[in-house]
Amino acid sequence: MNKPVLVVALGGNALLRRGEPLEAELQRKNICVAAKTLAALCQKWRVVLVHGNGPQVGLLALQNSAYPAVSPYPLDILVAQTQGMIGYLLQQALKNCLPESRVCTLLTQVEVSLLDPAFDNPTKYIGPVYTQAQSENLAAEKGWVMKADGQHFRRVVASPQPQRILEIDAIRTLLDQHYLVICNGGGGVPVHQTNDGLEGVEAVIDKDLSAALLARQLQADALLILTDADAVYLGWDTPEQRPLHLITPRDLAAMTFDAGSMGPKVNAACQFVDACHGLAGIGALEDGEAILAGLKGTCIRAE
Repeated sequence: MNKPVLVVALGGNALLRRGEPLEAELQRKNICVAAKTLAALCQKWRVVLVHGNGPQVGLLALQNSAYPAVSPYPLDILVAQTQGMIGYLLQQALKNCLPESRVCTLLTQVEVSLLDPAFDNPTKYIGPVYTQAQSENLAAEKGWVMKADGQHFRRVVASPQPQRILEIDAIRTLLDQHYLVICNGGGGVPVHQTNDGLEGVEAVIDKDLSAALLARQLQADALLILTDADAVYLGWDTPEQRPLHLITPRDLAAMTFDAGSMGPKVNAACQFVDACHGLAGIGALEDGEAILAGLKGTCIRAE
């Protein structure tokens, strides 16, 4: 009998904690920790893994702009680079934890619309954190849009809604063959359809919304969003903040969350629960199993 299907969305900030230097060796160590949590989940679930890339794609953009002899590569190509880079590290670490398992990384394109209002209001955080003075200098020097992220500031870019996963049939085939599939990395490489075929888009898709779309298309049994916060909080970063534990999509619909961080996670979880009547969990990486059991983090169920 097949195990139930679990789509895990692993945040880029869970792989590289907020404020940590963007060092390859540090990411490797964090990914080894993540792999142990994911390996434990594989005992009960058929896992499909989506990873974030916010810090990593921002670093590539910085490195990219430091060499003026070549025009900076667009964001779709940088997203593809992070799919390979992070996918490789995850695939290797997971294979080391699960030597008898099949693990693969699939370069994944996700279609978006150029008419999406997100292009007029960038909200997706990428790259490292800055002080207010640093952010003002970068905005003036590079023309970047900068917004507050907690007590710091980060670059934001357009994050259009994912509409279609181009490689969905390949993902289903690999899952049916009992592969642990790493796909939709960084939300997927953003593309749109033109008269001449597919073309990349200057954007970064939210990986949680992309994971929710994937979970709906796979008719998954559960969606688990792992991040650097231990739960969804009401009144985050205020003296009145309080964690939300067991809750329904209807309850969450009456609350407001940051559009650049927790908002998409909550929206993604609610979309999945409403569509598939499955279980969705949001919380810290190390609490993966406990979140699905309703013991830690935020557990979202249909009424």
